[in-house]
Amino acid sequence: MHFPLMHAIFGRRSRRFGLGMEIPSGPLGYKSKSEPLPLSELEQSILIAAATGVTGWNFGIPFGPDRPKEHASYSLRLTGRTFPTAGGFGTPAMLFTDDKGTYITNTRDIRPSGISELGKDLSTAAERIMAVCKENTIKLSDTRLDLPAEPPHMLEPNLWMANAPGSTLFMPIGDASEQMLALMALAISNGNVLMDDDIGKPAGNLQPFISSGLLNDSKRIPLSVMHQMAYEANCSELAFMGHNIVLTLQAMGLGGLYFSGLNRWSILGAFADKGIKGMGFRFERNEDWTLPNPVGLDGIYEGLCPPYYPNMRAAVEEFVKRKFGPKGAYDKDTPGPWKESKTLKGGITPYSDEFVDCLSEIAQYIYDKHGKFPGTFSTIVLPGYVQAIHLDTEYYDKFYNTGAYLKSHADNLKDWHSQ
Repeated sequence: MHFPLMHAIFGRRSRRFGLGMEIPSGPLGYKSKSEPLPLSELEQSILIAAATGVTGWNFGIPFGPDRPKEHASYSLRLTGRTFPTAGGFGTPAMLFTDDKGTYITNTRDIRPSGISELGKDLSTAAERIMAVCKENTIKLSDTRLDLPAEPPHMLEPNLWMANAPGSTLFMPIGDASEQMLALMALAISNGNVLMDDDIGKPAGNLQPFISSGLLNDSKRIPLSVMHQMAYEANCSELAFMGHNIVLTLQAMGLGGLYFSGLNRWSILGAFADKGIKGMGFRFERNEDWTLPNPVGLDGIYEGLCPPYYPNMRAAVEEFVKRKFGPKGAYDKDTPGPWKESKTLKGGITPYSDEFVDCLSEIAQYIYDKHGKFPGTFSTIVLPGYVQAIHLDTEYYDKFYNTGAYLKSHADNLKDWHSQ
């Protein structure tokens, strides 16, 4: 399949109306003459691969002033993905649902086979990338996401079309606990003192680390800024995943859009006690919070925080293990993107015990103050969604001027469903 990138970019529109849908009233009121048509397995697989496919090794961050004679050790994973991640932290995964069930695709810890998965034969490479996604997809239920088409679970403009029969709804998620620890570790590596700007004091008992020289008291970062950086990084990564899907929709001739206006707490499962199952995530609750905090999907996608760890010290130790332990990013016995990966990795100094103590002190301070980690937003981040549908071209022909959809949309059923 060949489709110019610029056609996908400039031809992108939010095309909401699919086969089997109905707009109940108004000047654009219309009921589709067709039945809903789910995406084929191939169509769905391509979109999942576009969003979260493993494409080879990323190149890490080659230099940091804290260790001028070593390769920098800021990254958490060296797995290259179809979307960029801040610092190579690589926390996201993909939830999705269709008429047959709910699923999660989690490729964040996959080890690539080489520096690039593409090569000369793009069709073979695409098949391999899709196969990795399929191998790392778990079916969570046999029914479509339980998300009532009513407030507060959806904003009113989305009630007629969101999660409709025949659609596939993609929900990229990020682990903000891992993101926050990785950013904090980067800050500490360069001597920054994390300050609780609510009270104008260090975030924990950091004087021993200032006295030892690990931290520089003249370099200060407000915790509010660190929280904002972590949230923004997660949201950016997840939006890139969604945009990859949206551009691929144009090439494949599928309708759909990137949108918000769905209740993430409903989707993840905060209303399970009211009979709305959602995706089955675990939530922590506190009488001081307005909303419960989603922390993970037990045994599948768990945050680096309680209740999955007894305290933040244990969570930090797991974080350090993921970087420097067996099969970690900087384990010299694992491959990487460099010609001399073993030598390069072998020259990287792991975190000292003092460093781990410092990171644990700040992380526990945040958790103790807020009752969760990170402290000021949800542990599992879910800011936006992509819905993919088969476009009802008759609707667009009736109400819109010529050019409302691309030739790929006009040809989708012939090109993808004619066999």
